[in-house]
Amino acid sequence: MGLFDSVAGGLGQMLGGQQGQTGAESNPMLQVVMGLMGGSGGLGGLLEKFQQGGLGNLAQSWVGTGANLPISAEQIQQVLGGGALGDIASKLGMQPAQAASALSEALPGVVDKLTPNGQLPAEGDLMATAQQMLGKLLG
Repeated sequence: MGLFDSVAGGLGQMLGGQQGQTGAESNPMLQVVMGLMGGSGGLGGLLEKFQQGGLGNLAQSWVGTGANLPISAEQIQQVLGGGALGDIASKLGMQPAQAASALSEALPGVVDKLTPNGQLPAEGDLMATAQQMLGKLLG
């Protein structure tokens, strides 16, 4: 199993997947969230989208060490746009409104877990940070 699969599997378990399954098998939403971060700019690029959408304070709460502020399905749609949300919904086999709702529940927790020290990892260190987090979960 590759590093990404290991990380996705550990995060999938945190997000309610079953032990022994990879992230994609245990939680399709995790695959979508990791895909959002895998695009141009990685995690920092994703957070920049929230900043540009006027929701930087929410995204920063997920990175910081304090409580994660909630995000609504409408705010997710505002930031990602209808086209991207439609693609995500299609991958998940649900309506766009359902996908936005599911993302609003999953995204804050995933970002929080990938930034355990309250800081964005350096661009090349995201997978290392995720691997360290996974090691703590499995250790």
